[in-house]
Amino acid sequence: MDRATFACSTAFFRDYSSSSQSSFCLPAGHVDFIDKVELFTYSDFFRDYLIPNHPCVFSAKFTDGWGSRRNWVTWDGKPDFDYLLQKFGDAIVPVANCDVKEYNSNPKEQLPFKEYINYWKEYIKNDYRSSRGCLYLKDWHLSRAFPEQDVYTTPVYFSSDWLNEYWDAIAVDDYRFVYMGPKGSWTPFHADVFRSYSWSANICGRKKWLLYPPGQEDYLKDRHGNLPFDVTAPGLQDKSVYPRYNQSQPPVEIVQEAGEIVFIPSGWHHQVYNLEDTISINHNWVNGCNVAIMWCFLQDELAAVQREISEWKDPMDDWHLQCQLIMKSCTGIDYKEFYNFLKVIAENRISILENGLDDEASAKNTPKAAISTLGMLHAVFDLKRTVKVLTSLSANEDFKKLDLTSLSPPPEALLHHLKAAIDTALL
Repeated sequence: MDRATFACSTAFFRDYSSSSQSSFCLPAGHVDFIDKVELFTYSDFFRDYLIPNHPCVFSAKFTDGWGSRRNWVTWDGKPDFDYLLQKFGDAIVPVANCDVKEYNSNPKEQLPFKEYINYWKEYIKNDYRSSRGCLYLKDWHLSRAFPEQDVYTTPVYFSSDWLNEYWDAIAVDDYRFVYMGPKGSWTPFHADVFRSYSWSANICGRKKWLLYPPGQEDYLKDRHGNLPFDVTAPGLQDKSVYPRYNQSQPPVEIVQEAGEIVFIPSGWHHQVYNLEDTISINHNWVNGCNVAIMWCFLQDELAAVQREISEWKDPMDDWHLQCQLIMKSCTGIDYKEFYNFLKVIAENRISILENGLDDEASAKNTPKAAISTLGMLHAVFDLKRTVKVLTSLSANEDFKKLDLTSLSPPPEALLHHLKAAIDTALL
């Protein structure tokens, strides 16, 4: 990250702090390819892709230094099963069966990693067929389980990562994953958790992505309002089942090569295929550019729950609380935790603006070090975006019906502190 770029970007960040989210329009089928590391700054990514919510692909040059690209891959570009077994053989990993549909996803089971690798070897030997089906190792929290391993370094473009900053702080979860699967494994049609951004880097192998900008998914719903499991299925041509399918645009298609990173914008639905035996690193993340989209998603999810159990509103004394509980079970977060999420993000930035960064913290791989790397103006941008969403949350009628006495500080006090920190920083 070149700090000089941010040092002279005051007007740039102030403009975007006060602007609304840019439109989702994208030239049909066009995805930019970012080739040269030395010519592409964080400011470029922020301006051209984060704010306008456009996808892009980073060349393999951006992952050349990763340990996983050196050590996990054989000389001919295949997964190095022997090395992986040596390092992770005793791990227990989540594995999905791509040949089985359960509700609107693939059923998962927990398997020993060495059993999965033995299955994969046999699957290749049997010409990619097995009585067990096509098994795909997905959503493995490898970084959390093996923090000492030299796997990868998060590129600076994705370092403003509020989801992992928050879940690391409460030591409960994270949104950093490893995927491993044979040729033919795939992920059904979906949008990412909380309508977050995601980035996906191929350590080896190739993927095909089918992307739909926000709003296009509405044309793909069936007459009951359900999204398709597979957007390539012939059944979507049946107008009696999918009445608006013919109004949809063709997907944006990306073929991702080994070493390349795909950036998937917030709220873009997608379907992904492994064209070869493939290993990838994936993160989901939210930041000041798309936190308002996350908040809109949560409001939509709560409204859907309220519609679903509306008949119980009168006889149930704690109906509003039950709606929050159901929403959390479905999405992983409720309104009170969303407040705490905003609070942690805000307080980390307020601390740096008010106290600076000591040498010990700046030398470590910590949220505060990441904030310092991106610069004080980025911290101010983050706080301004937090103020907007926190103001909306505080005024929300469903939020006000909850018992908020456990929230510390109270929303009003946190908002006051936020605004004061911004004013002081901009003096």
